[in-house]
Amino acid sequence: MELQKQIYAKAKEIEPQIADFLSRLVQTPSFSMKEADVVKVIHAEMDKLGFDNIRVDALGSIIGTIGSGKRIIAFDAHIDTVYPGNRNNWDFEPFSGHIADGYLWGRGTSDQKGGLASMIYAAKLIKELDLNNDFTILFTGTVMEEDCDGIAWEHMIVEDNIRPELVVSTEPTSLNIYRGHRGRMEITAEVKGVSCHGSAPERGDNAIYKMARIALEIEKLNDRLQNDEFLGKGTITTSLFKSDSPSQCAVADYAMLQVDRRLTKGETMELAVQQLEDCAKRANIDADIKVLRYEEKAYTGKIYPVQKYYPTWVLDKESPYLITAEDAFIKVFDKKPIIDKWTFSTNCVFIMGKHPEIKCMGFGPGDEDQAHAPNERIKVSDLGDAAAFYAGLVAGLNGKL
Repeated sequence: MELQKQIYAKAKEIEPQIADFLSRLVQTPSFSMKEADVVKVIHAEMDKLGFDNIRVDALGSIIGTIGSGKRIIAFDAHIDTVYPGNRNNWDFEPFSGHIADGYLWGRGTSDQKGGLASMIYAAKLIKELDLNNDFTILFTGTVMEEDCDGIAWEHMIVEDNIRPELVVSTEPTSLNIYRGHRGRMEITAEVKGVSCHGSAPERGDNAIYKMARIALEIEKLNDRLQNDEFLGKGTITTSLFKSDSPSQCAVADYAMLQVDRRLTKGETMELAVQQLEDCAKRANIDADIKVLRYEEKAYTGKIYPVQKYYPTWVLDKESPYLITAEDAFIKVFDKKPIIDKWTFSTNCVFIMGKHPEIKCMGFGPGDEDQAHAPNERIKVSDLGDAAAFYAGLVAGLNGKL
């Protein structure tokens, strides 16, 4: 049997094992900064599958390794999920992990424990079919992505000097190959006013009114932001608003507005900050503009502060990694892949976005529109297919496919 057919057949054969593992992952809630229990589940599975090395870093991410080649590549999945939200929007227990109608159901199935389960079982295929000679391959279950995408990889790169030549994100892509997405920022604007009694507002200077003028300029700015043929348009929207005053019967003397800024190719942190400052100037308001910082404590107790600037990244369409991935897809699935991009953001912002020498691409089971949605689900058939692609990609990178 040809190797590519062997890879696919073996992946479909172990698909029930992947689904069983995913069920157990879903049944182990793991919100950001609360991933300790799921790390134990992953560690046990890696150990059972014969990983060459397994360790947990200081921030709490789990890193399993197979192979001992001089070159390094990695497959990445974040292991935290968002909360279920309003339980009335769910038709079943969010952490059931049950299988019905060809789907596995529950919080984190698509976003993105399905990718984790598939990539870990791909390691089994790679070992059993002897697909790797040249690489040390890392399989990373990373923490805190939902709170601060990329922080776990920034920690691995900067603190532990882990620098693969390629990282494959297993975030959901509907089994398409993704080569980029827009960056993002979290920025605040603060204005001050002068309070007075609400019965005579003319005596004061209302901070809410001042901020409202800036908000209207932000709305106009969104229409002027630049566009990229592949990634699409940059966007900005207000996401939070807070104000303060001495009482309910007083003019507000403080207001804060937070924006979600999506950055297309060519847009930088400096540009985004300047544009927001310009909005304040257009409104003729003195405002303090700040890029936020993330300083939350990991479940290990470690705090690793990072700025909430998540750079844009795009893998060149002529990249040899992308060409190899396309070829592996065609050989494993006997059809051409769709090459596209994510709408949302991933760990790749701090991997390739901040460290462009480390290349990224994406391929994952599950669908992007399931992320953070009630009644989240993933096709069971996606799990084996994704494992087959990951194994095929490794075979291709080793010149075996």
